[in-house]
Amino acid sequence: MLGLPDVTTVALFDLDGVLTSTAVLHRHAWKQTFDDFLSARDPDGFVEFTEKDYLDYVDGRPRDDGVRGFLHSRGIDDATDEEMAKIAREKNEKFVANLEADGVDPYPGSVRYLKAARDAGLRIAVVTSSKNGAAVLDAAGLTEFVELRVDGLEVAQRGLRGKPAPDSFLLGAELMGVTPDQAAVFEDAISGIEAAAAGKFGYVVGIDRVGGGQAEAMAAAGASRVVTDLDELLPA
Repeated sequence: MLGLPDVTTVALFDLDGVLTSTAVLHRHAWKQTFDDFLSARDPDGFVEFTEKDYLDYVDGRPRDDGVRGFLHSRGIDDATDEEMAKIAREKNEKFVANLEADGVDPYPGSVRYLKAARDAGLRIAVVTSSKNGAAVLDAAGLTEFVELRVDGLEVAQRGLRGKPAPDSFLLGAELMGVTPDQAAVFEDAISGIEAAAAGKFGYVVGIDRVGGGQAEAMAAAGASRVVTDLDELLPA
């Protein structure tokens, strides 16, 4: 009834863009921060940070990896560690300010799916690159559904590689006491789908909230199925 293989006992959900609308807040915070940096660095040659930049270099990845990857895409390889740390810090400050000002809403379809999953006895964990995972879950009213959270803070503390490496999802499965083939991963980022595929998880659901060629890209990255909302997995 949950659209998953019968052997699945654990669901590992990404957070931003899968359960909550915070991916939009992240994208806006990244844009504000990178546009400020780029315009100050080269006012005459300024080219804004775009949604494609977000999807290609930042979405789903640890904050520091996102900074490094985007700057490299623009040929900026001479930024110091201090400059990159400043960009990452300012982005998080903007995100937190946006979160406090605008709040966060869970996707209604995701809430319906979480309730159905809980009722069916599926165990639920959240695996996110965000270091604000606890605050976002609390703000969205979703903490009650989540048995375990692996977030960016724990990834950093354990020295794990960020997505698209499978480390965080593998840790989530390990802490939940299951092997990857017994777990399903739910992701909206290509990097996250690549991570789940690399970890050889039993089922990978891509959530396409972008459109365009995103569904095809998710399938190519290893998604078992792509939906536009989680409640598409539930019976009509």
